[in-house]
Amino acid sequence: MSLMISTSAMQTKGLKRFSELASLVQPTDKPVTKINSIKGSIPQARKKPKIHGDNVLNVDHQTSSSSEESESDETDEEGADAKNDEQPHETANDEQRSGSTPLCTSTQVTTVPDTSSEDSRKVLPGKDEASHKPATFIPVQRSPEIQAARLQLPILAEEQIIMEAINENDIVIICGQTGSGKTTQVPQFLFEAGYASEKGIIGITEPRRVAAVSMSKRVGEEMTLKSAVSYQIRFEGNASEETKIKFMTDGVLLKEVQNNFLLTKYSVIIIDEAHERSIYSDILIGLLSRIVSLRRKRGKPLKLIIMSATLRVEDFTQNNHLFKVPPPVLKVESRQHPVTIHFNKRTPEDYIQEAYRKVCKIHQQLPEGGILVFVTGQQEVMSLCRKLQKRFPVSHATTPEAAGSSADAGNNTRPKDDTAVIGKTNSKEKDRINLDNYSVLPLDEGQLEEIVKDAELNDGVLSSDDEETETVTKDAVHQPLTVLPLFSLLPSDKQAKVFENPPEGTRLCVVATNVGETSLTIPNVKYVVDTGKVKMRVYDKITGISAFLITWVSKASADQRAGRAGRTCPGHCYRLYSSAIYNDEFPKFTPPEIMRKPVDDLLLQMKAMNIDKVVNFPFPSPPEKEALQAAEKKLILMGALEELPKPPSLSDLHKWEWSSKVTPLGRAMSCFPVSPRYGKMLALSHQHNLLPYIVAVVSAMTVQELFCDPTLSEQEQAHEKQSRWKKVREMWAGEGNSLALGDIMVLLKAVGASEYVGCTPHFCERHGLRYKAMVEVRKLRIQLTKELNLLIPDINLSVDPNMEPPSDLQAKLIRQVVLTGLSDHIARKMTDDERHSENSEVIAKNAYKSIEVDDPVFMHPSSVLSSKQPLFVMYQEIFETNKMSMRVVAEVDPEWLPVYAPMQCVFSAPLEDPPPRYSQEEDRVLCSMNATFGPHGWKMGVIEKEYPAGLNRYRWFGRFLLEGAVLPFFSDYKKLLLSPPVTMVKSWSRLQPRTESLLGALVTASVDTKAKLLQAWESNSQYLLKEYLEWIQESLHGEITFKWPPSKNKHL
Repeated sequence: MSLMISTSAMQTKGLKRFSELASLVQPTDKPVTKINSIKGSIPQARKKPKIHGDNVLNVDHQTSSSSEESESDETDEEGADAKNDEQPHETANDEQRSGSTPLCTSTQVTTVPDTSSEDSRKVLPGKDEASHKPATFIPVQRSPEIQAARLQLPILAEEQIIMEAINENDIVIICGQTGSGKTTQVPQFLFEAGYASEKGIIGITEPRRVAAVSMSKRVGEEMTLKSAVSYQIRFEGNASEETKIKFMTDGVLLKEVQNNFLLTKYSVIIIDEAHERSIYSDILIGLLSRIVSLRRKRGKPLKLIIMSATLRVEDFTQNNHLFKVPPPVLKVESRQHPVTIHFNKRTPEDYIQEAYRKVCKIHQQLPEGGILVFVTGQQEVMSLCRKLQKRFPVSHATTPEAAGSSADAGNNTRPKDDTAVIGKTNSKEKDRINLDNYSVLPLDEGQLEEIVKDAELNDGVLSSDDEETETVTKDAVHQPLTVLPLFSLLPSDKQAKVFENPPEGTRLCVVATNVGETSLTIPNVKYVVDTGKVKMRVYDKITGISAFLITWVSKASADQRAGRAGRTCPGHCYRLYSSAIYNDEFPKFTPPEIMRKPVDDLLLQMKAMNIDKVVNFPFPSPPEKEALQAAEKKLILMGALEELPKPPSLSDLHKWEWSSKVTPLGRAMSCFPVSPRYGKMLALSHQHNLLPYIVAVVSAMTVQELFCDPTLSEQEQAHEKQSRWKKVREMWAGEGNSLALGDIMVLLKAVGASEYVGCTPHFCERHGLRYKAMVEVRKLRIQLTKELNLLIPDINLSVDPNMEPPSDLQAKLIRQVVLTGLSDHIARKMTDDERHSENSEVIAKNAYKSIEVDDPVFMHPSSVLSSKQPLFVMYQEIFETNKMSMRVVAEVDPEWLPVYAPMQCVFSAPLEDPPPRYSQEEDRVLCSMNATFGPHGWKMGVIEKEYPAGLNRYRWFGRFLLEGAVLPFFSDYKKLLLSPPVTMVKSWSRLQPRTESLLGALVTASVDTKAKLLQAWESNSQYLLKEYLEWIQESLHGEITFKWPPSKNKHL
């Protein structure tokens, strides 16, 4: 046994080491006897023809003798001597046998050529001889502790298969459950194989900044090469010339693609956590699918590895638009214990009550082990927690001994006077054992395994639901239950409690939302109760209005939930729905984010990257065309995109579709990591010292859910908290323009006050703020501040903890800036006539009409403007529950809408009364128009705005020029003109050659303002002289020619 080599030890040795060991063995003509060979089997093996080549592993055709040889556990004494002579050869053979079955269709072993053998120079069919090259091996010195920890990772046993697949394919997909070690080990496999030596560096993208930083540190510690393993996130990183492995966020790599499309400094790109299907990762995969083929054509191949826990493999393997050749998929098993699935016979309507009953039965009937319950939202989590805490209070067990005795009473026997009957009463008699039912013969291994399996299955069997009748007496004694909530909005310190051991003598029960599926691993969970439900935020493809719907989870999510029970020991999952519902109603996967959310920011980012026709982009899961059309229309209304003129011919129509171009404003908006509407606010706020306030407002509106929900507290505390928090928000709202800013001012004051006191948990709790949300707001403020300082170097913006509240004027200006971003989120209070519908149903008095939807919308009761009820309001979003509600509301002055939201208005032709005029201050021709706003045609009255572009604007500018309204020089000759200036705008003006001559000159040089006129004279001092002399008596021509151009005249 001392001469045998562990297969796990061999995983850390490369082919180079094995070739060195093989060269030490002298060739011999004697037959090689393997470790487990049977005496006399070698001559028989010589007679059998070779079915496959030497380079093929795990072939399906296997003879009976070889099968017996691999299954035998005993070593023949005569074979032991031969084993000592041929140990290096046997080690290599053992390594082949110990590997898992490869998932590639043809797995090939790359071997070091042996010049002494002619067979070693043979190649497989379809492979050229150049593919057999000496393997590269970069040695890495690891500590014994790190090496021992690595050997426990499941992915280490698959190193050979993974590296063969990467060597033979440019694109590889690796699926491995959480805990398999793929994130930390695959980069090390590639480093040892030489991919970071001369070819370039290894890049790994992570969806989160924390993961990029922590993984780089972990891999650097394992390899003892901290200088070679770096990370790069936004505004932070330690990458250097010595970097060989680089962890980064997907946004960082996307920026590198914009600067260097072929990514020439990389030899391998790993997209980690691809199952999250973030928008950035989907864009990266689409771009890299083209970059890989271009690099291959140029002779410098780039390897793309997509890694994920659970993946919709069909989106990659069956997407010819993305990958012309389907990439191989490798699956790595995780350290998972078996989990027994129990379905309900019937699917109950009240799944919360059913979950309560199931937890009670588990706690009273089954052995120790943590319980994890999945429900849909915070309300359900807190409701179920209260019921369970009331049913099994921890205070019943005053001492560990009492708790232990109550546990025994709950699990095995019950006191005579205090019985708790679940289903049929348990019999207290000893089970009668009939020895005649048992065989006297010993059990073979197969029968023993079946008995053990049955015992494990019965370990989690509960009493039948059909026979259940629950009668619990008041003083029943049971083992206490430590019930803890878990949801995303829960403070971090309370979330961390689920990782702590429960008090001695109690059982842990965690009631969680879907955050408990993959984000967190709760230790010692043996029982999972799955309601099969999830609260999902869905968006309307056209309007973007969101609603929370409770639906069935996907089968992949249900499997993830069940897997939580098998982390530390065999477990059980109780699904509160029938197997028929699971098979028929559950989708296979949850739709990716790109197919569920509005794609405004996606479209703008890709347009800014000069990807014109986004509809043709190779997405793994392309968004629907209706969503892209709605996003393009919305961005055009915001001014971020410019629609090209429609072609006259139908043949060019397909080229015109999806061909909108990004505007300078849109390019500036795309620089910020926020929604386009918030990016527009930031881009337009560089005036009147508004940037610090807009940064705070945008950060608060982006994070959302800043305020705590008082209904999550006990009923007595809820009313008290709600009253106290309402007074605080009303105080923050203030009065005047501050109050008109409404909920946005409350957000601004909350951010400022929190920053002033250092964002402490105590302050947040007292003022009804979520501490986690305020921390996120602060991080985003810092990030946006750094971004603005890069874009505008001289601005010197900082996150000031002593930022003063905005003045009354600044509050008014902030409203105007916010209106530019929320121009499509406007609502007007409904009139009495509008509130009476055709079917005589009277709508509530506080109803509003939004330009987004036809149904009435309402201001949320928590809004500080709910009592004021302004005529026009803007809102952050509409969400749907039992009615449509507006969230984060501010007042809008009606006269602002045509000015700051002109794309939403319909204007009439310029009015003759009052007539157009020239404004010296604005240097443009203004006219009066009737305006309506939005699809409902709300009348805005008569407004004054710039004269519409066209010939008539030049006509009016020509008139004002001749009258001297533009330059005083012309007013001296106004009475000496051969025709009155008003002739320029008359319908019969074409009959006058002088009017057409002046109009043509203005149109040719595009001069319709004073600034453009002065610029034209700088390039051509004789501009307009000939045309103006046609309006002047011939006797004055010499005088005017001498004074021309008027720009040198003092009158200017």
